[in-house]
Amino acid sequence: MSSLIPIYIYHTNDLHSNLQQWPSAVYYINARRTFHKKKNETALFFDLGDHADRVHPITEATRGKGNVDLLNEAGIHHVTIGNNEGITLSKKELESLYDKAQFKVLLANLFDQKGNRRPSWAEPFDIIETPEGVKIGLIGLTVPFYPFYKELGWDIKDPLEILPGLLEEVKKQSDIVVLLSHLGYPQDEELAEQFDGIDVILGAHTHHLLKTSILINDTLVAQCGKNSYYVGQIKLLYDKEAKKVVKKSGAAEDVSHEPPALETKQLLERLEEKANKILEEPIAVIPEPLPISWTAPSAFADMLAEGLKDWCNADISMLNSGILLGSLESGNVTRKELHYLCPHPINPCLVHVKGSVLKETIAAAFTEKMIHLPLKGLGFRGEKLGRMAFAGMTVEVDESTGDDPRILNISIQDEPLDPKKIYKLATVDMFTFGPLYPGLSQSSKKKYFMPEMMRDVLANMLKKHYA
Repeated sequence: MSSLIPIYIYHTNDLHSNLQQWPSAVYYINARRTFHKKKNETALFFDLGDHADRVHPITEATRGKGNVDLLNEAGIHHVTIGNNEGITLSKKELESLYDKAQFKVLLANLFDQKGNRRPSWAEPFDIIETPEGVKIGLIGLTVPFYPFYKELGWDIKDPLEILPGLLEEVKKQSDIVVLLSHLGYPQDEELAEQFDGIDVILGAHTHHLLKTSILINDTLVAQCGKNSYYVGQIKLLYDKEAKKVVKKSGAAEDVSHEPPALETKQLLERLEEKANKILEEPIAVIPEPLPISWTAPSAFADMLAEGLKDWCNADISMLNSGILLGSLESGNVTRKELHYLCPHPINPCLVHVKGSVLKETIAAAFTEKMIHLPLKGLGFRGEKLGRMAFAGMTVEVDESTGDDPRILNISIQDEPLDPKKIYKLATVDMFTFGPLYPGLSQSSKKKYFMPEMMRDVLANMLKKHYA
């Protein structure tokens, strides 16, 4: 009898509630499960987070519990969470998200603010044993978005602070160690180079697609892109006599053209019906349409800018009109309609900004490049950034100068903008990340309003005006 034992791992990640694709991924998963069962081989099935994304009405209405139902139905064994599960839900909603999960949730670096590992469903690691007696240690880590978790009442730890001691503990109990990572490919590379003893890192978050998994410092690193158009397959060959893995290989399998799994499709239909009923909640009745334009001033964007200023108790506000995906017609307005018009998982943010930085930011915002930027990521789910809308300030623009308009004057509460003054600016959180507007991202004083999103601000404004 051979001492070589094959072990197979299948992994999904970053579905982002692209639920129309999920039944095809499940069809592939079910087929592989049946194949290995007939051969009496060990096959494990994992998801690496961001399965839920509140851009989808089902996720919005069920606060992610519909996604848990889908993971249950797919027969997933273990998951870790992504930032979409972690920071787009309230603390209470995250605590209860996995109440009905039929799988284990591994999450080693999330704690409450008293230092206790939380939520109640989170386990830092798990040790499973195959029928052949091979022990596999599984660890889960998620990306530490510090200010967001803090605003929600959590304490998220640096993975590099958590992993060394945890890895030593797991290695003592395991023949094979697998890390379920929602940290991003650059961090996965760093961990593979820095730590010995991790056999496989299953990665997510940055949406890298490695059609063939990469071996780094004897650690196999796998990535499957996003939206579950690919499912990862890992094969490990374990020598029980030598007590080590003697061969590792992995690939991202294209499942985009697989037929949908019938039972998954039927479950989605039931969840959609449930979501529609929840989202029928009335918000307001408006007497006349609120138009939106992505390239010119518009009443709808101006109203949302005013609501954002009030929500954040700010001096001024600015937001991009592309955050609204369409105009609002007159008549009854429901939660479903607001979700359709403003689906982004984007939070209000209050930034303390110097007048000179504000002026520079506004000038950049009026360039054709920024207005028509087809932004992907940072929570934005629209087509283009769109023209900037303001509240609490007036921006005079000369649009006769060619492609990029020239800013003639900026006044705040009827006073000229003071380059040296610090203003309290309400804006959208994505403007405080990275390269869009460096002056805002480099601000030292920011407050994020969590877990409210821009559609909550919009609903509040409509209720105030029209309820």
